[in-house]
Amino acid sequence: MSSTDYPSTAYAPQKLKRQSAATPRSELKRLTGRRLPWGNTQDLIPDAFMTPEPDALRDNEQMKREKEEKLAEGTYKPAPMEHIDFHDRCDHEHFRHAPWSGRAQLWIYLISFAKGGFFMFLFLGVLVALTETVSASKNYMDTLIESFNTIFFTITLPCFVVWMFCSLIIHKFPRLWVKPGKGPKWELNRRTGMITLFEYRRKKVTEKRAPFHEFDAYINTTPDRQGLPLNVLSLEHRYSDIRIFFGDIQPPDRNVQQLCALWDFIQNYMDTSHPLPDAPLFEEHRQKDPTTAEHDRTTGRHPRYWIDMDDATFKLAQKNMRARVDRINTFTRANLMAKYVNYSV
Repeated sequence: MSSTDYPSTAYAPQKLKRQSAATPRSELKRLTGRRLPWGNTQDLIPDAFMTPEPDALRDNEQMKREKEEKLAEGTYKPAPMEHIDFHDRCDHEHFRHAPWSGRAQLWIYLISFAKGGFFMFLFLGVLVALTETVSASKNYMDTLIESFNTIFFTITLPCFVVWMFCSLIIHKFPRLWVKPGKGPKWELNRRTGMITLFEYRRKKVTEKRAPFHEFDAYINTTPDRQGLPLNVLSLEHRYSDIRIFFGDIQPPDRNVQQLCALWDFIQNYMDTSHPLPDAPLFEEHRQKDPTTAEHDRTTGRHPRYWIDMDDATFKLAQKNMRARVDRINTFTRANLMAKYVNYSV
């Protein structure tokens, strides 16, 4: 592979040069954020990227094939929401995150809480009813029914009604709730080696952009409502206020292994001297990336590795990957970027 396959700005560790000293971080950031080392990455896939499952990949492949056939025949009819651009991308060039509109997210949160509330209060109602029945001196059946109905009709049943109503709207009337957001929130571009943060003020969008090698990864820790620590990964520019939080991609967690694996994943994705991470969602894009295509040719990787995988093998692959992530050695690594950057703190 020739270096001309990528722009000169593309990231590769071999191209790193001496950089300016890092801007000192505030006391609060130093207390709540722990910087992760660069380099010595492992080929790990965090849970958020061990998707879609092979059957979903095959369904998507079949839908694309049928679309091409119908387009050739002139009989294709677009799906109701097909024309909408949701602004997100995840392929051999762009890893772009674009959240849906507040209205769409409201419906998703509503159905999630209603469904969870139904099962939680159903279990709680049964538990309370049994407890009160055991302690009753007589009329056990009446006590059981009365106690159960108190919670069922005041909380459990309303949760069920909301769940069913949201299910109806989401599955049968997508036009009422499906709506993209204003645009992308941030983008990692493998081809150009740049990171972009998009900021929206009224109808104006501002793009803040800097090279990937000028960012550092941090695990930021904040307490939850019970005072227990929750961790989230961020990328922060050393010389400006550009900060990207990955809580929408990898939810905050009390453990840090998945976050460390995500940092390795991001480095491997941006490194044009390294093939794309071998995750299911990149299966159809691997031959479009020069480094990855050459890697797959020389190693003999089957181009349908994930698509043709059976369910049992995929579940085992997920289990093995989680076990490897749990053993990640991030905090014992040397920071290779320290050879090129003077970190004051």
